[in-house]
Amino acid sequence: MAKKQGLRDQIAIVTGASSGIGRAAAVALAREGADVVLAARNVAALEQVAREIQRLGRQALVVQVDVTQRDQVQRLVEGTWARWGHVDILIANAGEYVRRRVVEMTVEQVERAMAVNFYGSLYGVLAVLPHMLAQRSGHIVLVNTMDAKKPIPPDAPYVSSKSALAGFGDILRQELYGTGVYVTSVFPGRVDTPMIAHLRVPWVSGKLSADAVARAIVRSIYRREPEVILPSIARALVYLNTLFPRLADWTVRLLHLEGWEDERDERLRPARAKDISGSDA
Repeated sequence: MAKKQGLRDQIAIVTGASSGIGRAAAVALAREGADVVLAARNVAALEQVAREIQRLGRQALVVQVDVTQRDQVQRLVEGTWARWGHVDILIANAGEYVRRRVVEMTVEQVERAMAVNFYGSLYGVLAVLPHMLAQRSGHIVLVNTMDAKKPIPPDAPYVSSKSALAGFGDILRQELYGTGVYVTSVFPGRVDTPMIAHLRVPWVSGKLSADAVARAIVRSIYRREPEVILPSIARALVYLNTLFPRLADWTVRLLHLEGWEDERDERLRPARAKDISGSDA
């Protein structure tokens, strides 16, 4: 994919495309010339994204999908292939955020986090991979979280699932070397979406915009980057954790990087699993 040609006429599948990073990435890809398959559970929200993409002169296909259901993900990919005859980009973005301390969490919460954040991405990868290998080209983007690089309490269920995805992505990238299929894992910090409106964070780790993450995703496709960590201060924490994990732990505590739950509005409290990226599983 040479940058001078953009992504014109590439076919991109974006899961969790109804809001947050997924929505922003879908629009960003369309601006680069791609046609986009929008997948999520919220059809009404997807249709709004589709109209925005169509105004950019690109095609948008809306598909209602629950990524925890493997058969639905398989149909999503097969339907895309049947319509266009190629699948060039997969943005595996759908996810849920569960904020629980280990001593308080349930096995069911971990299983739900794994179902969406790990298996939801795994199903998409396994569905697109035969097609990409056959055409000897493609790019898989796994939208992860900085929590998988330096876990921050009390996100145990979320971190467990995203850490599994990080390990899978690392192996996948290495195994696909020389095939023409590239893999990028994206590790953003907190992202400014309604789904984490209940969470206030310290200034040192202010919330990123979904558009900033989307731009980083597009750059990673052009540059075929193996990993993207943002913002830059997050990379410093990763390096610190690699060299001096106890000092990194102390830094997390000192800077209160876990943030504070807003007690002023009961409607904003995380009574159910929420998606840190603002995407719809």
